[in-house]
Amino acid sequence: MTKSELENCIIKYGTEIYSFCRSITFNLQDADDLFQDTILKAMELADEIDDTRNPKGYLLSVAYKLWKNKKRKHAWRNRIAAVLPLADAPELEHMDEHAPSPEQELLRKEESALVRQAVSRLPEKYKLPILLFYMEHLPIAQIAFVLKIPVGTVKSRLHQAKKILEKELEAALDEKHG
Repeated sequence: MTKSELENCIIKYGTEIYSFCRSITFNLQDADDLFQDTILKAMELADEIDDTRNPKGYLLSVAYKLWKNKKRKHAWRNRIAAVLPLADAPELEHMDEHAPSPEQELLRKEESALVRQAVSRLPEKYKLPILLFYMEHLPIAQIAFVLKIPVGTVKSRLHQAKKILEKELEAALDEKHG
């Protein structure tokens, strides 16, 4: 892939890749860094990217690998000498301009925060397929490509993650409303 083709690919998929970075980092600064690192790595690997074979999936895979490596390095450094965490996971605000009332908006935000918190507590092997499926709207085959795991494993992890989230969210809502 030429540099200009890569630029077009980044223009076309950049928002989705940034959204994925934000979803897995739960932090704007880390998401910005990861997105920038992903683009730089893509520029290094431009010759290896085949624009006919799912360049978005390839770029998401690069972002995932970079994040996984950063987390692994951070964990290793913490084992050697504890340092301050990368950053606390701030609440990601999503504005809904069409909310009928402030009360409904508040309820929606609380429920959305509950879901985000529940997803953030999932083990990584369940969290990433959920984020790619529901946030990035990737088909299961592309998720398998991005994560380098079999399609059956993606299906299984999605199913298990949904069961975990269902139990956790039912308990949280029962506790909140009951």
